[in-house]
Amino acid sequence: MSIIERATQRLAELKNAGIGIPDGMLTEEELAGVRAPAPMPAPVRGLGTEGKAGRPASPFLTREPAAEPGTQSATPSRTSSQVTVDLHRLRLAGMITPDAPRSRLASEFRVIKRPLIKNASGQSASPLHRSNIIMVTSSTPQEGKTFVALNLAMSIAMEVDKTVLLVDGDVISPDVLPRLGLENRKGLTDLIASPGLDVSEVLLKTNIERLTLLPAGTAHERSSELLTSEAMGRLIEELAARYPDRIVIFDSPPLLATTEARVLAAHVGQVVLVVHADRTSQGSVRESLALLEQCPVVCTVLNGAAESPLGSYYGYSHATDQNQA
Repeated sequence: MSIIERATQRLAELKNAGIGIPDGMLTEEELAGVRAPAPMPAPVRGLGTEGKAGRPASPFLTREPAAEPGTQSATPSRTSSQVTVDLHRLRLAGMITPDAPRSRLASEFRVIKRPLIKNASGQSASPLHRSNIIMVTSSTPQEGKTFVALNLAMSIAMEVDKTVLLVDGDVISPDVLPRLGLENRKGLTDLIASPGLDVSEVLLKTNIERLTLLPAGTAHERSSELLTSEAMGRLIEELAARYPDRIVIFDSPPLLATTEARVLAAHVGQVVLVVHADRTSQGSVRESLALLEQCPVVCTVLNGAAESPLGSYYGYSHATDQNQA
């Protein structure tokens, strides 16, 4: 006879004898409903079967309950800010916009982005480390690197299955946000200088569905040192791993004017070198390519050319960078 059966029998005997059942003791009816002990709850996903120092994880650990409606959570959520890009301003500057996808410039950037997207998607002939991190640079200032970075980001954001994070990495002379009609704010330098700051706190979601921005950040007296620090390398590693389905584009400083771009080039998977027609010397191009020889993929883009072979086919008018920055 089992323990439960013996206990049930004893309770029946006490009841028949007119003896009251002490408080806290189960009644006969309650004992009849007793079943085998319930199985232990499964460990919370992500905790595994052991806790710290090899101790078994408590089976009663649960996720923090959601806050009741109308109440504030004890842990504030970290959300990105929302900004509105002036699309009319971009069109006047002769740049690509999602509401005007057919132009000669848009067609040219379709040609430029295809091999970059293919590499970022893991379809290259050989595996590339951080292939979703693309640096756009030039040999010297005023060759159109920011123009190319912006249009490349816009073009990729128009893909149906890609998202883009455009980073203004030229912290000495930031120009991405001003080109978009936005004011600079916390961003890259703040992330590097403040370890407690989370990436999501400085990202800017835009009215362009698949485009997010990371500003250059607050002006810092040691901006150059920040960009070449180990913290910068860790940040790039985090961006590459944290957003594996996103293409990250860095608008970086010029290669020959600063040292920051050379250090940044060692952390990215692909480089786009902008060369301005009739302005960049062959010697500057050769020197820049020599600095990038350790990079697995280096593409060159000719900016400011008078004509394009695509123009005669599509019949589009030519648009060039008005700022050449």
